[in-house]
Amino acid sequence: MIDKKATGKNATVEKRGPAPGRSTLSIWGGEKDYTLYERSTQVPVVHSVSFGYEDIDTWHKVALEQEPGHIYSRNTNPTVDVFERKVRDLEGAEAATSFATGMAAISNIFGAFLRPGNRVVSIRDSYGGTNRLFTEFLPQMNVQVTLCSTDDEDEIEAELLKGCSMLYLESPTNPTLKITDISRLAAVAKSVKALVVVDNTFATPINQQPLALGADIVLHSASKYLGGHADALGGVACGSAELVKRVYQYREINGATLAPMDAYSFIRGMKTLSLRVERQNQSAMTIAQWLEKHPKVEQVNYPGLESHPNHEVARLQMKGFGGMLSFSVVGGLDAIKVFLPKLQYAHMAANLGCVETVVGPPLTTSHVECSDEERKAAGIPDGLVRYSTGIEDVEDLLADLEQALSAI
Repeated sequence: MIDKKATGKNATVEKRGPAPGRSTLSIWGGEKDYTLYERSTQVPVVHSVSFGYEDIDTWHKVALEQEPGHIYSRNTNPTVDVFERKVRDLEGAEAATSFATGMAAISNIFGAFLRPGNRVVSIRDSYGGTNRLFTEFLPQMNVQVTLCSTDDEDEIEAELLKGCSMLYLESPTNPTLKITDISRLAAVAKSVKALVVVDNTFATPINQQPLALGADIVLHSASKYLGGHADALGGVACGSAELVKRVYQYREINGATLAPMDAYSFIRGMKTLSLRVERQNQSAMTIAQWLEKHPKVEQVNYPGLESHPNHEVARLQMKGFGGMLSFSVVGGLDAIKVFLPKLQYAHMAANLGCVETVVGPPLTTSHVECSDEERKAAGIPDGLVRYSTGIEDVEDLLADLEQALSAI
């Protein structure tokens, strides 16, 4: 495993032994590199905006990145640095840099690498905010975007071979839980020298390692599974030191900085990431199998089901199938207006990946920015329910679903 400063600044490279397991990295990742304050066993929250120096020469060397250190928290911060290192270690990356939100991570990656005249190839099933960047904001910058059918990898390959600057993937997708073959498409993208970016928010580093599958940059909305407690906003991107430094330099000036308190919340939440995700994997599979047999459920989208059209690809590239699923109920939107309020063990909210179960239709959550026509074009029916499985007892969740479905 390679140790490099999280922001991609100049730093010594230290070779270590074999990488530890996911649970160990969730707890210790990034923290062994950090000098703890007054022998504390937990990373302190450093709220200071600036960092003082006793002589001009040292200050200047740190400012020029010739020596490690911090100058101003818009750029780097000790607490934020530990969070970045922890995600870096979990994703098997050389470096990582963080952002105020997940959308800031996506926007800053686009800003760092795309220029007028460039072309992006992506899928139609991406998160609604990402899709809006593709359909509205990037075209305003004279960046051409080609959105392909997520299920048609031949079409994606054909568009890549026409030439592009970036391939952007999301797998599993939000909220339809479709899977793309990252290895296959990354290989084609690299043959035309395109940058490969993968949103790994739904899978988490516990279930999927996009960099090992050929991605150049992997990103997360840290507000979701990484934090796990729905109490902090942030995003993070990982990759090679060279690529991450370019993103960091753009973010440094763009100013979408992660706050130290949110970084601390992510560090604390990530200590149980492996445990939470393993529990959510198991419960989501049980719930998906149960829903698939329910007479009031028309369709279940979960990559762990053998009936899922991309199950074999998911089985090969994922270690677990995740805590997210979606399903359509008989009666559509009118039915879910009755069904969802009846749930006792679920928040109706625009969030996911936390310890509590969270539910909602895409028209109020992932694709609220999209029109009815855009949601239909993306294969998202109004009666679709996005279900983020929490860590409650699965028997209670099943009983809750049964009593709520019976009200339809």
